[in-house]
Amino acid sequence: MARPRNFSRQGVLEKALPVFWEHGFADTTLQDLEAATGVNKSGLYAEFRDKDDLFLETLRYYIETSEIKDTLTTEPLGWDNVRRYLNVALKCVEGQKGCFATNSMREFAILPREAHGIVQNSLKPLRQLLVKNIEAERPRMPAGSLADIVMTFFIGTSLEQNLATTKTAGARKIESFMQILRSV
Repeated sequence: MARPRNFSRQGVLEKALPVFWEHGFADTTLQDLEAATGVNKSGLYAEFRDKDDLFLETLRYYIETSEIKDTLTTEPLGWDNVRRYLNVALKCVEGQKGCFATNSMREFAILPREAHGIVQNSLKPLRQLLVKNIEAERPRMPAGSLADIVMTFFIGTSLEQNLATTKTAGARKIESFMQILRSV
């Protein structure tokens, strides 16, 4: 008879996320995951095939529970939502800098192929939400082009958080970027 599980899948994902976020996929060890989750190797492997599978499920969990969708669906739609979206990149907790999905893109060469698809598929609805917010402001440039630029700026801002940059400097850049967006 199998032993009963003493953990929840969601609980493991919640505890694995900060470990992968801080160390990245390559530098996270099974021992790190065991210590963070409180689940031993056999328990982790009973729930997830391997470290790759646990990472992929953690990435999915992060995307599904991200606050970004709420940020971009707040009424009224417009530039304020875009600014709040960009500010998400500045919300850093110890060891969790930038955006986990963006940071994961740095490791695409060593991640399971599926990780690329997970991130790519998450960008499509995000872009659509940005387009809706930008269209609400009736810019002179095509909303799709501006949404692409906003996403690129977000990715750059997220990656920059891994450097010794200050939130004040990041906020200043976002405000300057928003001034540019409002003018086009």
